[in-house]
Amino acid sequence: MDVLTSIFSGVGITDVFDVLATSVLFYYLILLIRGTRAVQILTGVLVLVGLLGIARLLHLYLLGAILQLIVVGAAVTLPIVFQPELRRALEQLGRGGLFRLSESDLDDEERQRGDDPVIAIIARAAFVLARNRIGALIVLEQQSGLREIAETGTRMDARVSVELLLAIFMSRSPLHDGATIVRDGLIESAGCFLPLAEPRFGEERYGTRHRAALGITEQTDAVVIVVSEERGSVRIARDGKLSRAVDDEERLRRFLLAVTRPVRDPAAARADFVMQMRARIGAVRGIAKKRLKREEEDENPPTQLPA
Repeated sequence: MDVLTSIFSGVGITDVFDVLATSVLFYYLILLIRGTRAVQILTGVLVLVGLLGIARLLHLYLLGAILQLIVVGAAVTLPIVFQPELRRALEQLGRGGLFRLSESDLDDEERQRGDDPVIAIIARAAFVLARNRIGALIVLEQQSGLREIAETGTRMDARVSVELLLAIFMSRSPLHDGATIVRDGLIESAGCFLPLAEPRFGEERYGTRHRAALGITEQTDAVVIVVSEERGSVRIARDGKLSRAVDDEERLRRFLLAVTRPVRDPAAARADFVMQMRARIGAVRGIAKKRLKREEEDENPPTQLPA
């Protein structure tokens, strides 16, 4: 009992908070690398560290020196090997998504928003392409900027329309092999090159088009519509994952409305901000007036007239 008392006597609130914060950090790091090749690489590094400890314990000086050089070299190369994972972590941290709870599935009714004509046009074009077995990659930009990706293609800055999307992805079009980036209701660029996702052990093997969709969604928060040329199916890629094939145009439209943010006009955004601030100030004033009135009533209670 005295031993436990002596141990816990030096533990303060800051120490408990330090342990909890470190645990949360390691938890999110494990979530970040789960399902990637980083797990096998970290396992290999831990095996090397374990062998180094055994070599030192058994006084195997030559083997220990060699293993120490290997471990130091591995530690130096870790930032290079983990470059995709580090980039994704910094990207998520920058947009406030690293410590966010996992989002619900695509058919979550609570995340539905009002109708969007651009989303309806994209859904209609995707199914026209799918019926004609024409492959397509349509990238919907969200909070993460895609300027670097857009610069790899042909600048367009054109309004989204079914006819224009069909013309871009036709087999004889010079832009049909790349991806089309849609930003704020405009086709910003077409024929763009996307980073390819690394093949993962135990998962379905995807073609180049699907790997490109997974690659850009692993590094950014973009939403990608993938139209398969071989199967004639339409799928959605987001957060480094592919959805199941979408059955019809209406369901695709509802999916996209659920997972994308609405196009915001800067002037409208400022007006909304001003209206929200006025509403909050008005609510605070109303609460203050009610509190002041209640205090006055408590100080000066109404006199009851004799019956």
